[in-house]
This record gives sequence, C-alpha cells and structure tokens, in this order.
Amino acid sequence: MNESAADLYCARFCKVLEYIDSHLDDDLTIARLSNVAAFSKYHFHRQFSELFGISVYKYVQLTRLKRASYQLAFRDWIPIVDISLASGYENHESFSRAFKKSIGQTPSEFREHPQWNPWHLIYQPLSDLRIEHMKPNNQPDRVKVIMFKETKVAALEHRGDPNLIGNSVRKFIEWRKQNNLPPQVSDTFNILYDNPSETSPENFRLDICASTEWDVTNNSFGVLEKTMPGGRCAVLRYIGDDANLGESIAYLYSNWLPLSGEEPRDFPLFLQRVKFFPDVPEHEAIIDAFLPLK
Repeated sequence: MNESAADLYCARFCKVLEYIDSHLDDDLTIARLSNVAAFSKYHFHRQFSELFGISVYKYVQLTRLKRASYQLAFRDWIPIVDISLASGYENHESFSRAFKKSIGQTPSEFREHPQWNPWHLIYQPLSDLRIEHMKPNNQPDRVKVIMFKETKVAALEHRGDPNLIGNSVRKFIEWRKQNNLPPQVSDTFNILYDNPSETSPENFRLDICASTEWDVTNNSFGVLEKTMPGGRCAVLRYIGDDANLGESIAYLYSNWLPLSGEEPRDFPLFLQRVKFFPDVPEHEAIIDAFLPLK
C-alpha cells in the first residue's frame, strides 16, 4: 500500500471516530459505523481492531464512559439517570455496574470524590489512539498575530501533579457558580507556566482563570485576582481534545516562531478555552493558544 492510499484508508476511519464523538447518544451499530467509513460491515470490526488496537465495541464504551465521567465530575446538575441513558444503558443499575467495572468507582462515588490517577491510566489508550490518528492541522496560515487586551482575571493556582488538575477545575467551577461567572459571560483561560512532559509532577504549575470586571474578594477557594498583560500575541486555534494540544503548542515554538522573525515576550504561554467537552463532542472542542510576543 502506498502512502497516499494508507492516508486515505486511515482518514476513512478517522471519520468514524469523529462520528462516534458526535453521536454518543445514538445506537452505534456496526452497520451504521461501517457505512460512515464506506466499508463492508462484514470486515469493519476486524479492520477497526487491527488499525486502532481496540475493538469498536470497547472504543464506543470507553468514549461514552469518558464523557459520562466528565459530566459526573464537572456538570453536577445533570442527574445520574440522564447520564446513564445518554451513555447507552437501559437503567441506572446497569450503567453503575459498567462504570464501576471500568473506572473502579460507582458513578455516585466518582461524582463525590473522583480518583484521577487510576482514571488517567484507564483512558491513556484512548489518548494514545487520538495522538496517533487524529493529528491537528497545524499550518503557518492558521497562526494570527493579534493585540491581546489587558484582562483582569480570577485565578486558581494549580500546583502539583497535572493528573489532579480535575480537582482544581471542580473547585474553580464551584467558585464561578457562587460568583455568577459562568463561561457564557466570562472568558476561560489557562496560564501555562510549565510543560508537563518536561516538569516533575510536584513542580508543575498552571493557573485556571476567568475574566472579571469585579474585584476578587478573599475566599475559601484560594481564588486570587491577577492581570493578564496586554500586548502582541501569536494565536493558533486548536480544535480537538486535549490529547493533541501539546503538538500544536510545540508547532508554535518549533516551526512557526523560528520562521516568523518574532521573539517571545516575558509572559507565559496561555490558552483560552472557547468550547468545552463534554458540552460539545470531544473533537469539536476549541482552544486558542496564545504565544506572547515582543
């Protein structure tokens, strides 16, 4: 098989992955998924398993349970029974059994106290699959240089293991709810002080931020008032789940920056999260990466 034929073959299966992301509430039969790829239903399951190293049934189940775990941890207003039905289970009991078998906690236990380290181990194969087969479209014309306006933010400083960022996100969501600053009215940013692949877990630093026009008062959450300085920034829009975000950030530094004639400014790289999973399908999440320039 030549390279172009192999690329076309893989592209047909990537359409299937995107279709699964967008139709997790539907009946995802082999007949339906094979039709998306335009392959025979009699061979599709073997083709999928050989290409991705996981059966299509297992992939669909893990993807549904991943969305369910995000809804349990970060969308506490969604009833568990609704999450059960949207995940393809007939009732709460069967969903609870499947969730505990996969995650190691019942849905109620995970909603109350998520165990993130085992969760990351369980879903690492999905991340690896997406890193390998759902590459971001990084091109020079996708990078824009803009003037970023100075922005006051409420910031929660996450310090330590990046696998535990979920706990900080949960805390920050609760602060936002109590202060009437939902993402619909307040932009969401992450300030990235460190690269998790090059920093020991105990030294990792990241700020979770929300823009605000009001002063941030003392609070039990540890949320602080900070200012993101205005100035020129290179912006690359990344569309997809967080698995491949690092590749787009690396592109800014290794490809775009050396050819641009620009120099970085003395402020960390930061992200604006425009559309969030699980509110949109994972491959449709939008993140703008900002590289501050002199």
